Amino acid sequence: MALLLIKGGRIISPEDGLDAHLDVLCERGRIRQIAAEIPMSSADETIDATGQIVSPGFVDIHAHLREPGGEASETLETGLRAAVAGGFTALCAMPNTCPVNDRPEHTRALLDRAARIGLGRLYPIAAVSFESGGEALTNFSELLAAGAVAFSDDGKPVKTAALMRQALQASRELDVPIIDHCEDASLSAGGVVNEGPVAEALGVRGIPNASEDVGVARDVVLAEATGGRLHIAHVSTAGAVRTVRAAKRGGVRVTCEVTPHHFTLTDEAVFEHGANAKMNPPLRSVRDVEAVQSGLADGTIDAIATDHAPHAASLKERSLSEAAFGVTGLETALGLTLTRLVHPRKISLWQAVALLSTNPARVIPQLARAGLGRLQTGGPADITVFDPRLTWTYRAAEGRSKSRNTPFDGWEFTGRVTATIVGGCVAYRRC
Repeated sequence: MALLLIKGGRIISPEDGLDAHLDVLCERGRIRQIAAEIPMSSADETIDATGQIVSPGFVDIHAHLREPGGEASETLETGLRAAVAGGFTALCAMPNTCPVNDRPEHTRALLDRAARIGLGRLYPIAAVSFESGGEALTNFSELLAAGAVAFSDDGKPVKTAALMRQALQASRELDVPIIDHCEDASLSAGGVVNEGPVAEALGVRGIPNASEDVGVARDVVLAEATGGRLHIAHVSTAGAVRTVRAAKRGGVRVTCEVTPHHFTLTDEAVFEHGANAKMNPPLRSVRDVEAVQSGLADGTIDAIATDHAPHAASLKERSLSEAAFGVTGLETALGLTLTRLVHPRKISLWQAVALLSTNPARVIPQLARAGLGRLQTGGPADITVFDPRLTWTYRAAEGRSKSRNTPFDGWEFTGRVTATIVGGCVAYRRC
Protein backbone atom coordinates (compact mmCIF):
# COMPACT_ATOMS: atom_id res chain seq x y z
CA MET A 1 0.00 0.00 0.00
CA ALA A 2 1.31 3.44 -0.96
CA LEU A 3 2.59 5.82 1.71
CA LEU A 4 0.51 8.99 1.96
CA LEU A 5 1.93 12.23 3.36
CA ILE A 6 -0.27 15.12 4.49
CA LYS A 7 2.06 18.07 4.63
CA GLY A 8 2.02 21.59 5.99
CA GLY A 9 -1.36 21.61 7.74
CA ARG A 10 -2.45 22.65 11.20
CA ILE A 11 -3.33 19.50 13.10
CA ILE A 12 -6.17 19.79 15.59
CA SER A 13 -6.90 16.63 17.58
CA PRO A 14 -8.61 17.43 20.89
CA GLU A 15 -8.35 13.89 22.26
CA ASP A 16 -4.59 14.04 21.84
CA GLY A 17 -4.15 17.66 22.93
CA LEU A 18 -2.73 18.52 19.52
CA ASP A 19 -2.90 21.95 17.90
CA ALA A 20 0.27 22.46 15.87
CA HIS A 21 1.64 22.64 12.36
CA LEU A 22 2.84 19.09 11.73
CA ASP A 23 3.00 16.55 8.93
CA VAL A 24 1.22 13.18 8.98
CA LEU A 25 2.55 10.07 7.27
CA CYS A 26 0.17 7.17 6.66
CA GLU A 27 1.06 3.58 5.82
CA ARG A 28 -1.04 0.40 5.60
CA GLY A 29 -4.13 2.06 6.94
CA ARG A 30 -2.46 3.48 10.04
CA ILE A 31 -0.69 6.68 11.01
CA ARG A 32 3.01 5.90 10.88
CA GLN A 33 4.39 9.27 11.98
CA ILE A 34 3.27 12.73 13.13
CA ALA A 35 6.17 15.16 13.10
CA ALA A 36 7.50 18.44 11.78
CA GLU A 37 9.00 18.47 8.30
CA ILE A 38 8.64 14.87 7.21
CA PRO A 39 10.52 14.70 3.85
CA MET A 40 8.32 14.42 0.78
CA SER A 41 10.61 11.65 -0.40
CA SER A 42 9.15 9.50 2.41
CA ALA A 43 5.84 9.14 0.58
CA ASP A 44 4.38 7.92 -2.68
CA GLU A 45 1.56 10.50 -2.59
CA THR A 46 1.41 13.92 -0.95
CA ILE A 47 -1.48 16.18 -0.02
CA ASP A 48 -0.47 19.82 0.43
CA ALA A 49 -2.46 21.01 3.44
CA THR A 50 -0.81 24.42 3.74
CA GLY A 51 -3.26 26.89 5.27
CA GLN A 52 -5.69 24.11 6.10
CA ILE A 53 -6.85 22.10 9.11
CA VAL A 54 -5.94 18.44 9.47
CA SER A 55 -8.53 16.84 11.72
CA PRO A 56 -9.52 13.37 12.87
CA GLY A 57 -12.02 11.98 10.42
CA PHE A 58 -15.51 13.27 11.14
CA VAL A 59 -17.90 10.78 12.74
CA ASP A 60 -21.64 11.05 12.10
CA ILE A 61 -23.59 9.14 14.73
CA HIS A 62 -27.01 9.77 13.18
CA ALA A 63 -27.68 9.21 9.48
CA HIS A 64 -30.30 7.49 7.35
CA LEU A 65 -29.01 5.61 4.31
CA ARG A 66 -32.39 4.07 3.37
CA GLU A 67 -30.99 0.77 2.11
CA PRO A 68 -32.60 -1.72 2.20
CA GLY A 69 -36.09 -0.74 1.14
CA GLY A 70 -35.71 2.95 0.39
CA GLU A 71 -33.26 2.94 -2.50
CA ALA A 72 -35.34 5.45 -4.43
CA SER A 73 -34.18 8.02 -1.87
CA GLU A 74 -30.65 6.84 -1.06
CA THR A 75 -28.39 3.81 -1.25
CA LEU A 76 -25.43 2.85 0.87
CA GLU A 77 -23.15 3.85 -1.99
CA THR A 78 -24.68 7.29 -2.64
CA GLY A 79 -24.92 7.98 1.08
CA LEU A 80 -21.31 7.03 1.69
CA ARG A 81 -20.20 9.15 -1.27
CA ALA A 82 -22.01 12.11 0.25
CA ALA A 83 -20.45 11.30 3.62
CA VAL A 84 -16.83 11.37 2.44
CA ALA A 85 -17.51 14.52 0.41
CA GLY A 86 -18.66 16.08 3.68
CA GLY A 87 -15.55 14.93 5.55
CA PHE A 88 -17.17 11.99 7.34
CA THR A 89 -14.97 8.93 7.50
CA ALA A 90 -17.40 6.99 9.71
CA LEU A 91 -21.17 6.88 9.57
CA CYS A 92 -23.67 5.30 11.96
CA ALA A 93 -26.72 4.12 10.02
CA MET A 94 -30.08 4.25 11.75
CA PRO A 95 -32.24 1.11 11.70
CA ASN A 96 -35.47 2.47 10.22
CA THR A 97 -35.03 0.64 6.93
CA CYS A 98 -37.30 -1.99 5.39
CA PRO A 99 -36.83 -4.47 6.92
CA VAL A 100 -35.85 -2.78 10.17
CA ASN A 101 -32.34 -3.65 11.34
CA ASP A 102 -33.53 -5.73 14.27
CA ARG A 103 -31.76 -9.05 13.63
CA PRO A 104 -28.10 -10.04 13.33
CA GLU A 105 -28.48 -11.11 9.70
CA HIS A 106 -29.68 -7.61 8.79
CA THR A 107 -26.69 -6.04 10.54
CA ARG A 108 -24.24 -8.36 8.81
CA ALA A 109 -25.80 -7.69 5.41
CA LEU A 110 -25.27 -3.94 5.84
CA LEU A 111 -21.65 -4.42 6.82
CA ASP A 112 -20.97 -6.79 3.92
CA ARG A 113 -22.49 -4.35 1.43
CA ALA A 114 -20.53 -1.39 2.84
CA ALA A 115 -17.29 -3.40 2.70
CA ARG A 116 -17.85 -4.10 -0.99
CA ILE A 117 -18.44 -0.39 -1.66
CA GLY A 118 -15.21 0.52 0.09
CA LEU A 119 -15.73 4.22 0.89
CA GLY A 120 -16.35 5.36 4.47
CA ARG A 121 -16.69 3.13 7.50
CA LEU A 122 -20.24 2.02 8.25
CA TYR A 123 -21.40 1.32 11.79
CA PRO A 124 -24.96 -0.01 12.02
CA ILE A 125 -27.27 1.07 14.81
CA ALA A 126 -29.79 -1.67 15.55
CA ALA A 127 -33.36 -1.33 16.74
CA VAL A 128 -34.20 -1.29 20.44
CA SER A 129 -37.39 -3.28 19.82
CA PHE A 130 -38.43 -5.73 17.13
CA GLU A 131 -39.63 -3.80 14.06
CA SER A 132 -39.24 -0.72 16.29
CA GLY A 133 -42.71 -1.61 17.47
CA GLY A 134 -42.09 -0.92 21.12
CA GLU A 135 -43.26 -4.31 22.37
CA ALA A 136 -40.15 -6.38 23.11
CA LEU A 137 -36.40 -5.77 23.18
CA THR A 138 -34.25 -7.11 20.39
CA ASN A 139 -31.38 -9.42 21.29
CA PHE A 140 -28.75 -6.82 22.12
CA SER A 141 -25.91 -9.29 22.63
CA GLU A 142 -26.44 -11.02 19.29
CA LEU A 143 -26.72 -7.71 17.44
CA LEU A 144 -23.54 -6.41 19.03
CA ALA A 145 -21.74 -9.59 18.03
CA ALA A 146 -22.95 -9.06 14.46
CA GLY A 147 -21.49 -5.54 14.38
CA ALA A 148 -24.10 -3.15 15.78
CA VAL A 149 -22.67 -0.32 17.92
CA ALA A 150 -25.78 1.21 19.53
CA PHE A 151 -29.54 0.79 19.75
CA SER A 152 -32.38 3.09 18.73
CA ASP A 153 -35.97 2.98 17.53
CA ASP A 154 -35.11 6.17 15.64
CA GLY A 155 -38.03 8.03 14.15
CA LYS A 156 -40.02 6.74 17.09
CA PRO A 157 -39.40 7.21 20.79
CA VAL A 158 -38.92 4.01 22.76
CA LYS A 159 -42.59 3.33 23.30
CA THR A 160 -42.97 2.91 27.05
CA ALA A 161 -41.06 3.84 30.15
CA ALA A 162 -40.96 0.15 31.12
CA LEU A 163 -39.30 -0.85 27.86
CA MET A 164 -36.87 2.07 28.03
CA ARG A 165 -35.96 1.03 31.56
CA GLN A 166 -35.17 -2.49 30.35
CA ALA A 167 -33.10 -1.11 27.47
CA LEU A 168 -31.09 1.16 29.76
CA GLN A 169 -30.48 -1.67 32.21
CA ALA A 170 -29.08 -3.74 29.33
CA SER A 171 -27.01 -0.78 28.12
CA ARG A 172 -25.34 -0.53 31.51
CA GLU A 173 -24.25 -4.15 31.38
CA LEU A 174 -23.09 -4.02 27.77
CA ASP A 175 -21.58 -0.50 27.83
CA VAL A 176 -23.53 0.58 24.77
CA PRO A 177 -25.75 3.65 24.33
CA ILE A 178 -29.49 3.74 23.87
CA ILE A 179 -30.22 6.54 21.41
CA ASP A 180 -33.72 7.92 21.76
CA HIS A 181 -35.85 10.18 19.62
CA CYS A 182 -37.55 12.01 22.47
CA GLU A 183 -41.17 12.76 21.74
CA ASP A 184 -44.46 12.27 23.51
CA ALA A 185 -46.81 11.18 20.74
CA SER A 186 -49.87 12.14 22.76
CA LEU A 187 -48.69 15.75 22.43
CA SER A 188 -47.21 15.71 18.92
CA ALA A 189 -49.40 13.32 16.92
CA GLY A 190 -50.57 14.92 13.69
CA GLY A 191 -48.17 17.82 14.09
CA VAL A 192 -46.48 19.29 11.03
CA VAL A 193 -44.23 22.15 12.16
CA ASN A 194 -43.35 23.84 15.44
CA GLU A 195 -46.34 24.96 17.50
CA GLY A 196 -46.63 28.74 17.34
CA PRO A 197 -47.24 31.63 14.95
CA VAL A 198 -45.84 29.84 11.90
CA ALA A 199 -48.12 26.84 12.33
CA GLU A 200 -51.06 29.17 12.90
CA ALA A 201 -50.26 31.20 9.78
CA LEU A 202 -49.99 28.04 7.68
CA GLY A 203 -53.12 26.51 9.14
CA VAL A 204 -51.45 23.27 10.24
CA ARG A 205 -51.19 21.50 13.56
CA GLY A 206 -48.12 22.38 15.60
CA ILE A 207 -45.67 20.19 17.50
CA PRO A 208 -45.14 21.71 20.96
CA ASN A 209 -41.80 21.97 22.73
CA ALA A 210 -43.42 20.06 25.58
CA SER A 211 -43.48 16.89 23.46
CA GLU A 212 -39.68 16.77 23.35
CA ASP A 213 -39.22 18.14 26.86
CA VAL A 214 -41.41 15.42 28.40
CA GLY A 215 -39.59 12.70 26.45
CA VAL A 216 -36.18 13.94 27.53
CA ALA A 217 -37.29 14.22 31.16
CA ARG A 218 -38.64 10.65 31.16
CA ASP A 219 -35.42 9.24 29.75
CA VAL A 220 -33.18 11.20 32.08
CA VAL A 221 -35.09 9.93 35.11
CA LEU A 222 -34.74 6.36 33.86
CA ALA A 223 -31.04 6.78 33.06
CA GLU A 224 -30.42 8.04 36.57
CA ALA A 225 -32.38 5.15 38.07
CA THR A 226 -30.63 2.45 36.04
CA GLY A 227 -27.13 3.83 35.51
CA GLY A 228 -27.56 3.11 31.80
CA ARG A 229 -25.99 4.98 28.88
CA LEU A 230 -28.52 7.40 27.40
CA HIS A 231 -27.95 9.43 24.24
CA ILE A 232 -30.60 11.92 23.17
CA ALA A 233 -30.92 12.43 19.44
CA HIS A 234 -31.31 15.81 17.74
CA VAL A 235 -32.19 18.08 20.67
CA SER A 236 -34.13 21.11 19.51
CA THR A 237 -35.67 22.86 22.51
CA ALA A 238 -34.39 25.12 25.25
CA GLY A 239 -36.09 22.86 27.77
CA ALA A 240 -34.27 19.76 26.52
CA VAL A 241 -30.92 21.53 26.74
CA ARG A 242 -31.72 22.71 30.25
CA THR A 243 -32.70 19.20 31.38
CA VAL A 244 -29.56 17.62 29.95
CA ARG A 245 -27.36 20.29 31.51
CA ALA A 246 -28.84 19.66 34.95
CA ALA A 247 -28.63 15.88 34.51
CA LYS A 248 -24.96 16.02 33.61
CA ARG A 249 -24.23 18.16 36.64
CA GLY A 250 -26.01 15.53 38.72
CA GLY A 251 -23.85 12.71 37.36
CA VAL A 252 -26.38 11.07 35.04
CA ARG A 253 -24.80 9.16 32.13
CA VAL A 254 -26.45 11.19 29.40
CA THR A 255 -25.10 12.64 26.17
CA CYS A 256 -26.86 14.45 23.34
CA GLU A 257 -26.45 15.77 19.82
CA VAL A 258 -27.76 18.63 17.73
CA THR A 259 -28.12 18.93 13.95
CA PRO A 260 -26.81 21.80 11.84
CA HIS A 261 -30.33 22.69 10.74
CA HIS A 262 -31.47 23.05 14.34
CA PHE A 263 -28.61 25.38 15.30
CA THR A 264 -29.06 27.42 12.10
CA LEU A 265 -32.74 27.81 11.18
CA THR A 266 -35.95 28.78 12.93
CA ASP A 267 -39.43 27.62 12.03
CA GLU A 268 -39.86 30.72 9.87
CA ALA A 269 -37.71 28.94 7.26
CA VAL A 270 -40.82 26.91 6.43
CA PHE A 271 -42.35 30.01 4.84
CA GLU A 272 -39.53 30.10 2.28
CA HIS A 273 -38.58 26.46 1.87
CA GLY A 274 -41.83 24.61 2.52
CA ALA A 275 -41.42 20.85 2.91
CA ASN A 276 -37.65 21.15 2.55
CA ALA A 277 -37.69 22.79 5.98
CA LYS A 278 -39.97 20.15 7.48
CA MET A 279 -38.28 17.74 9.87
CA ASN A 280 -38.94 15.95 13.14
CA PRO A 281 -38.21 17.42 15.62
CA PRO A 282 -39.29 20.56 13.81
CA LEU A 283 -37.35 23.76 13.46
CA ARG A 284 -38.06 25.80 16.58
CA SER A 285 -38.05 29.42 17.75
CA VAL A 286 -35.20 31.93 17.96
CA ARG A 287 -35.06 31.25 21.70
CA ASP A 288 -34.55 27.54 21.08
CA VAL A 289 -31.84 28.12 18.46
CA GLU A 290 -29.99 30.37 20.90
CA ALA A 291 -30.32 27.69 23.60
CA VAL A 292 -28.81 24.93 21.49
CA GLN A 293 -26.00 27.25 20.41
CA SER A 294 -25.30 27.97 24.08
CA GLY A 295 -25.40 24.24 24.78
CA LEU A 296 -22.75 23.68 22.12
CA ALA A 297 -20.59 26.44 23.54
CA ASP A 298 -20.68 25.23 27.16
CA GLY A 299 -20.35 21.52 26.45
CA THR A 300 -23.88 20.48 27.35
CA ILE A 301 -24.34 19.22 23.79
CA ASP A 302 -21.71 16.61 23.00
CA ALA A 303 -21.86 16.21 19.26
CA ILE A 304 -23.00 17.61 15.94
CA ALA A 305 -24.85 14.90 13.98
CA THR A 306 -26.43 15.39 10.59
CA ASP A 307 -29.66 13.37 10.88
CA HIS A 308 -29.13 13.01 7.12
CA ALA A 309 -32.63 12.10 5.92
CA PRO A 310 -32.79 11.87 2.13
CA HIS A 311 -36.15 11.59 0.38
CA ALA A 312 -37.04 11.05 -3.25
CA ALA A 313 -38.65 14.11 -4.82
CA SER A 314 -42.06 12.39 -4.88
CA LEU A 315 -42.05 12.23 -1.08
CA LYS A 316 -41.39 15.95 -0.67
CA GLU A 317 -43.42 17.34 -3.56
CA ARG A 318 -46.66 17.07 -1.63
CA SER A 319 -48.66 19.35 0.59
CA LEU A 320 -46.82 20.42 3.73
CA SER A 321 -49.02 18.18 5.87
CA GLU A 322 -48.41 15.11 3.72
CA ALA A 323 -44.72 15.57 2.85
CA ALA A 324 -42.12 13.39 4.55
CA PHE A 325 -40.09 14.72 7.46
CA GLY A 326 -36.35 15.22 7.03
CA VAL A 327 -33.54 16.95 5.13
CA THR A 328 -30.17 15.90 3.75
CA GLY A 329 -27.16 17.02 5.74
CA LEU A 330 -23.87 15.23 5.08
CA GLU A 331 -22.41 17.69 2.58
CA THR A 332 -23.42 20.88 4.39
CA ALA A 333 -22.54 20.02 8.00
CA LEU A 334 -19.04 21.47 8.05
CA GLY A 335 -20.00 24.57 6.08
CA LEU A 336 -22.83 25.35 8.49
CA THR A 337 -20.69 24.64 11.56
CA LEU A 338 -17.94 27.00 10.44
CA THR A 339 -20.17 29.67 8.90
CA ARG A 340 -22.78 29.82 11.65
CA LEU A 341 -20.77 28.94 14.75
CA VAL A 342 -16.99 29.26 14.34
CA HIS A 343 -16.61 32.39 12.23
CA PRO A 344 -19.12 34.36 14.37
CA ARG A 345 -17.06 33.15 17.39
CA LYS A 346 -19.88 31.29 19.07
CA ILE A 347 -17.57 28.28 19.41
CA SER A 348 -13.87 27.81 18.68
CA LEU A 349 -12.33 25.83 15.85
CA TRP A 350 -11.05 23.38 18.48
CA GLN A 351 -14.63 22.88 19.72
CA ALA A 352 -15.91 22.40 16.18
CA VAL A 353 -13.39 19.64 15.51
CA ALA A 354 -14.29 17.98 18.81
CA LEU A 355 -18.02 18.17 18.08
CA LEU A 356 -17.61 16.60 14.63
CA SER A 357 -15.01 13.94 15.41
CA THR A 358 -13.70 13.37 18.93
CA ASN A 359 -16.93 13.68 20.88
CA PRO A 360 -19.14 11.55 18.60
CA ALA A 361 -16.60 8.74 18.90
CA ARG A 362 -16.71 9.09 22.69
CA VAL A 363 -20.50 8.81 22.69
CA ILE A 364 -20.29 5.31 21.22
CA PRO A 365 -17.59 3.39 23.14
CA GLN A 366 -16.95 0.90 20.34
CA LEU A 367 -15.90 3.74 18.05
CA ALA A 368 -13.57 5.20 20.66
CA ARG A 369 -12.03 1.78 21.27
CA ALA A 370 -11.38 1.52 17.53
CA GLY A 371 -9.33 4.71 17.74
CA LEU A 372 -11.76 6.92 15.85
CA GLY A 373 -11.96 10.63 16.61
CA ARG A 374 -8.25 11.12 17.20
CA LEU A 375 -4.91 11.35 15.42
CA GLN A 376 -2.18 9.26 17.04
CA THR A 377 0.81 7.28 15.86
CA GLY A 378 -0.32 3.72 15.26
CA GLY A 379 -3.98 4.73 15.13
CA PRO A 380 -6.28 4.46 12.12
CA ALA A 381 -5.45 6.86 9.28
CA ASP A 382 -8.94 8.35 9.14
CA ILE A 383 -8.36 12.04 8.47
CA THR A 384 -10.33 15.06 7.26
CA VAL A 385 -8.57 18.01 5.67
CA PHE A 386 -10.53 21.24 5.33
CA ASP A 387 -9.95 24.85 4.43
CA PRO A 388 -11.76 27.00 7.02
CA ARG A 389 -11.56 30.11 4.82
CA LEU A 390 -12.63 28.70 1.46
CA THR A 391 -15.86 30.36 0.30
CA TRP A 392 -18.17 28.27 -1.85
CA THR A 393 -21.80 27.90 -2.84
CA TYR A 394 -23.65 24.67 -2.18
CA ARG A 395 -25.65 23.37 -5.14
CA ALA A 396 -27.90 20.47 -4.22
CA ALA A 397 -28.03 19.26 -7.83
CA GLU A 398 -24.26 18.74 -7.72
CA GLY A 399 -24.36 16.76 -4.48
CA ARG A 400 -23.40 13.11 -4.07
CA SER A 401 -26.59 12.18 -2.25
CA LYS A 402 -29.31 10.68 -4.38
CA SER A 403 -31.83 13.14 -2.93
CA ARG A 404 -32.07 16.94 -3.06
CA ASN A 405 -34.32 17.77 -0.11
CA THR A 406 -32.47 20.62 1.57
CA PRO A 407 -33.22 24.20 2.60
CA PHE A 408 -29.57 25.13 1.96
CA ASP A 409 -29.50 24.94 -1.82
CA GLY A 410 -27.71 28.07 -3.08
CA TRP A 411 -26.29 29.03 0.32
CA GLU A 412 -22.79 30.44 0.49
CA PHE A 413 -20.51 28.88 3.09
CA THR A 414 -17.06 29.71 4.37
CA GLY A 415 -15.18 26.48 5.01
CA ARG A 416 -15.01 23.32 2.92
CA VAL A 417 -13.59 19.82 2.99
CA THR A 418 -10.71 19.38 0.57
CA ALA A 419 -9.74 15.77 1.26
CA THR A 420 -11.08 12.79 3.19
CA ILE A 421 -8.79 9.86 3.99
CA VAL A 422 -10.21 6.53 5.18
CA GLY A 423 -7.77 3.86 6.28
CA GLY A 424 -4.90 5.72 4.63
CA CYS A 425 -6.65 5.90 1.24
CA VAL A 426 -8.04 9.07 -0.30
CA ALA A 427 -11.82 8.57 -0.44
CA TYR A 428 -12.56 12.15 -1.55
CA ARG A 429 -10.49 14.98 -2.91
CA ARG A 430 -11.82 18.34 -4.00
CA CYS A 431 -11.00 18.98 -7.62
